[in-house]
Amino acid sequence: MSAAPAYKRVLLKLSGEALMGEQKFGIDPAVASQIASEVAEIQSIGVQTAVVIGGGNIFRGVAASAKGMDRATADYMGMLATVINGLALQDAMEHHGVNTRVVTAIEMRAVAEPFIRRRAIRHLEKGRVVIFAAGTGNPYFTTDTAAALRAMEIKADVIMKGTKVDGIYTADPMTHPDATRFESISYLKVLEQGLRVMDTTAISLCMDNKLPIVVFNLRTAGNMRRAIMGEPVGSLVTA
Repeated sequence: MSAAPAYKRVLLKLSGEALMGEQKFGIDPAVASQIASEVAEIQSIGVQTAVVIGGGNIFRGVAASAKGMDRATADYMGMLATVINGLALQDAMEHHGVNTRVVTAIEMRAVAEPFIRRRAIRHLEKGRVVIFAAGTGNPYFTTDTAAALRAMEIKADVIMKGTKVDGIYTADPMTHPDATRFESISYLKVLEQGLRVMDTTAISLCMDNKLPIVVFNLRTAGNMRRAIMGEPVGSLVTA
């Protein structure tokens, strides 16, 4: 008898950049497939999985507004980019035999379901992966905040944030080789030290609702499963 997963229902937060692989922009089908196979693996052990995906590989609202575009317009364009990513991920998941629904905060019936909280939970209970696209549906909110919000709404046990590094460091380990990694850290410390885990709105939301965050390296095969089994993978943010 193998050990039971530490978490029964998880929300996986992926940046749009996670889908680029080594490309400059866009979607690398091989990377989408690798992520899909990891999700298929945790589905197979009975973990209910929801995904929130960013759009930075296609369009960055903040970057565009910095160059003079209206911020709300730029953010809506970014939200639409997340729907493109959601569809790509859905296709990859279904190639791995995982039933998947794309659920969007901006209504577009021809390509995805509108977000209805109870229906989304029902999909999870039936063993479908639910990909939440279009962020919160509101400008000025990041997909990090969308991940925190959706995690609360579906009563997830944890947010799993997949990144390029294996946790939270005192500084960017890519540029500061002497940076050290936190095994675990409190929400307040993350906010006080301005550590770029998720934006402050998302961290505050998790803190107020005592929702733990696990930051792990998405590129290491098997990490997702190990983290879900409760092994010390990456960094844990709790009270």
